[in-house]
Amino acid sequence: MKHFPLKRDTLLLFAALVLLLIALLSPAIPMKRDLHNYLIVVDVTQSMNAVDMQWKGKSLSRIAYVRKLLQETIPQLPCGSKVSLGVFSAEHVALLFMPIEVCANYEVLQDSVAHLEWRMAWRGNSRLRFGMKSASAALSSLPQPAQVVFLTDGDEAPKLNAINKLDLSEWRGGEGWLVVGIGGDEPAPIPKYDSEDRILGYWAFANEIMAPSQVQSEESIGTRDDTVASDTYDRYLSQLYEPYLKELSHEIGADYLRADQPEALAEAMRQQKPAGAEVAQVRIDWLLVLAAMSLVLAGYWPNLRPRLLILKESS
Repeated sequence: MKHFPLKRDTLLLFAALVLLLIALLSPAIPMKRDLHNYLIVVDVTQSMNAVDMQWKGKSLSRIAYVRKLLQETIPQLPCGSKVSLGVFSAEHVALLFMPIEVCANYEVLQDSVAHLEWRMAWRGNSRLRFGMKSASAALSSLPQPAQVVFLTDGDEAPKLNAINKLDLSEWRGGEGWLVVGIGGDEPAPIPKYDSEDRILGYWAFANEIMAPSQVQSEESIGTRDDTVASDTYDRYLSQLYEPYLKELSHEIGADYLRADQPEALAEAMRQQKPAGAEVAQVRIDWLLVLAAMSLVLAGYWPNLRPRLLILKESS
């Protein structure tokens, strides 16, 4: 059997040893990569308690549907993605935590989503246009750029009129947002609960009526008394205000998605424009190990190949 010169084998093994020693130093090279970070904002106002959603044949409230939707969607995001969770009520968005990586913090994210509920709201009104501006302000507090995913039914309280409608035509709060519509097409009553989450009845229509020319103080806008609807006809009815959400999305340059399937939401989030880019240090030690293994195999291959051919012929 023909043997290759020892010098060649020795050089290959020596090169492999050098590569392994370098790999032990965990070398890395700088690479530019897109940032797929998300600020997920959930509407937790009273209208999100309306029961008009379906999940696997079971009727759910809008907020319960959001919990199921996000718990199915977040695991579909690729590892390396970061998610921050916020809630919307009144005129503001409150952050629950800063962006965290989805794979390393899977259980934390799932638990946080599972606890989203109406009692997190700090006031009874729902001024969505102001909430958009607040979400934009929240972005500036994040350590890295992020894209906004805003889940809401679009139910404004008090109802919009020429006086209280915030003009967003000159929007400068960010681009590439995703507005996600939650709710059904048929008007549904809004349950009223006590502090222990026990149902007391349904919100009355009178709780939401506001004359178009009426100007109220900041303390009184959108507040509700303890009135419960006395009969079915007196109930305040809410639905998904899809035309309004599409209009609002157009004003701020956002995409609109109706929340039908978790796969659709996950895909829409993946298709969002990257929040930004960063230069990351990518480790290459695994490449050096593979290269070292290849050199070792190259050194022994001339001797192994005839034996493999014999084995193949005998089989």
